[in-house]
Amino acid sequence: MTVQSTTPAPGAVTPAPAAIVTRTKPPKLTWTSGSIGISLVVWGLALLYALPIVWFLLSSFKPGSELFRYPLTMFPDNWTVSGYTTAWTRFNFARYFTNTATAAVVTTLFTVIVSAATGYAFAKYKAWWLKVFFVCILATTMLPTEVIMPSTFVVIRDLGLYDTLAGIIVPSIMTATGTFMFRQYFKTVPDELMEAARIDGASELRIFASIMLPLARPIAITLAIFSFHWRWNDYIWPLLVLKDQKLYTLQVALRSIVGADNIDWSVLLSASVISLVPMVVIFLVFQRYIMNADMNAGLKD
Repeated sequence: MTVQSTTPAPGAVTPAPAAIVTRTKPPKLTWTSGSIGISLVVWGLALLYALPIVWFLLSSFKPGSELFRYPLTMFPDNWTVSGYTTAWTRFNFARYFTNTATAAVVTTLFTVIVSAATGYAFAKYKAWWLKVFFVCILATTMLPTEVIMPSTFVVIRDLGLYDTLAGIIVPSIMTATGTFMFRQYFKTVPDELMEAARIDGASELRIFASIMLPLARPIAITLAIFSFHWRWNDYIWPLLVLKDQKLYTLQVALRSIVGADNIDWSVLLSASVISLVPMVVIFLVFQRYIMNADMNAGLKD
C-alpha cells in the first residue's frame, strides 16, 4: 500500500487558500404598529396630492358640457380627444411647442456650461476680486426678478434682441443658483487631481473639460433639469420681450386661449396637459441622476 505525502516538495509554490466568502442574508422587513401608521399617513397624503392632478388629466378628455355638470364626476361619460386636436391645430400649437423647446434647450445648454466654468473659477482660483465677484453674484438672489426686469429689458432692446428668441435666451443663461451649486461641488474635489493633470501637461481648458466637468455630471444634470423647468414654464419675460405671435412660447400662447368673455375650458385643459408632457418625460428619464454624486470618482487612495 502506497501512502501519498501531503508535504509539498522543496521549491514548490504553495497555492493560496481560497477566500472564504460569507454571505449574509438581508434583514427581514418587520412591520410594527408605528411603521404601519406612518405608511398609511404617507399614502394618504400622496393620494390627497394626486387627486387634483388625476382630476385635471381626466377632465382634459371630457367634452365641455361635462366639465361643470353638477354633481361633478371624476371619469368622463363620453371620452373625447377633441380638445387635444383643437389645441394642436387651431392655435398652431406645433409652432409654439417648437419655440419653447428651442429656447429651453439652448438656454439650458449654455446655463450648464457657463455655470460650470464660473463655479470652477470661483472654487479653484485664488484671487481677492473673485471672492468679491462671487458675493456680488450671490447678492442678486436677494432681489426679486421683477426688480431687475426693467434694466434687463432696456439692455435687450438696445442690443436689438427685442421680439426675438435670443431676447429670452441671453438674459437667462447666467444664474447665481447654478454658479453656487458648481462652486460648492468643485471645492470638494482635491487640488492634487488638478496638480497631477498639470504635471502631465494638460492645459487649464483640458483640465476643466476632461476632468472637472465629467466629475460634476450629477450637478450638471440636476441644474439642467431645473433650468429646463424654469425656461419651459417662464411666462412674464417672454410676454414682455415677444410681440410677434409666431414667436410666442407655450405659456404665452396658453394665455391667448383664454378670451375676455368666453373660455374654451376643454381646449385649455388639453393644451395644458400637452405643455406638461416634456417636463414629466425629462424628470422620469433623469431623476436617477439627481444629486447622485460620487465625490471620489477617478481618485485613488
